[in-house]
Amino acid sequence: MMAADTAGRGFSTDEYQTRLQAMQAAMATMGLGIVLLTDEHNIRYFSGFFTQFWQSPTRPWFLLVPAGGKPVAVIPRIGAECMARTWIDDIRTWSSPHPDDDGVSLLADTVTELAGGTPVIGLMKGRETFLRMPLNDFERLRAMLPDAAWHDMTASIQRLRAVKSEAEIAKIRRSCHAASRAFAEVPALLRPGMSEIEAFRAFKIACLDEGADDVSYLVGSAAPGGYGDIISPPTERRLGDGDILILDTGCLWDGYFCDFDRNFAVGRISDEAKAAYEIVWTATEAGLEAVRPGITCADLFHVMNRAMDGESTSQEDGGNVGRLGHGLGMQLTEFPSLTPFDQTVLETGMMLTLEPGFSFAPGRMMVHEENIVVRESGAELLSARAPRAMPVIG
Repeated sequence: MMAADTAGRGFSTDEYQTRLQAMQAAMATMGLGIVLLTDEHNIRYFSGFFTQFWQSPTRPWFLLVPAGGKPVAVIPRIGAECMARTWIDDIRTWSSPHPDDDGVSLLADTVTELAGGTPVIGLMKGRETFLRMPLNDFERLRAMLPDAAWHDMTASIQRLRAVKSEAEIAKIRRSCHAASRAFAEVPALLRPGMSEIEAFRAFKIACLDEGADDVSYLVGSAAPGGYGDIISPPTERRLGDGDILILDTGCLWDGYFCDFDRNFAVGRISDEAKAAYEIVWTATEAGLEAVRPGITCADLFHVMNRAMDGESTSQEDGGNVGRLGHGLGMQLTEFPSLTPFDQTVLETGMMLTLEPGFSFAPGRMMVHEENIVVRESGAELLSARAPRAMPVIG
């Protein structure tokens, strides 16, 4: 039985203050005077600035976290009212887009005001990060701050975001529950002869009807006896007898993702596909039983990989998928990764996907995914556990 949905929208000011204190403690350890954030999810994490306007690439956005005191927003004027509804009260704006100086001078002046003329600046440089401002503008910023030192803040921020608060977990739980209820409807909702596009559309509508705010990620495919591709959009191809259909969804509730998939047989299922499904289901079960604080991501990878050892045509490094799970939160995939090289130690409150997958025949694979939160007692399952026998459509 799934736990009741108790999530509320937004966060308290206390939540943001806790995040800021943890960030500034990490900054003090590293000797940083200020941190520059440019991307949607880190800006939202520390400010609460939540908008779909990030879909437009036209304007850059900046949040500065000083060594002491609250963050300062340096943003285009069009976003001032939305930012003012957050806990941020120092909001500095310019008219954007600007042909010559799209906020760079204002940003440089604010850095100098907050961190001095020789600032030690942290920013995201590592894996799974990007600089969301024109490179030409970043080079101009560096030229305007010639005495600044620039340090990589990736590891500290990723570790901070990896451990979720109970308020964050409640939002992910709610998105998981909406998707779980929609997946339960699939055998009755879909039918042989539907196109993949029609099937995907029907499932998206079901997710929305079950309470998801958005279904911004839905990929998968269907093919006779098994699929070879799990990241493509749907096509006009019709579901036929003997197909295996995978739907992999990331539903959102109040800006937090679920991310799990389900497999379905259309009409009938071959013995080969049935055996493959049993293998990945069992591998997931092994992962669920192994999860506990103190083990590493690599440990968890090896537990699930061993459960599939000898069954796959390419399993030595995670098979076709490349890893057997990952972090989850405001982004569909987050740090860390369940790979043989990731030595991240699991902590209570981490959100993970368990995603064993392998190739069981040329051009055919089977992938299975669940969403969990790490607790002192082990894994708390947020997605409704997939049935041990693959459901059948029609």
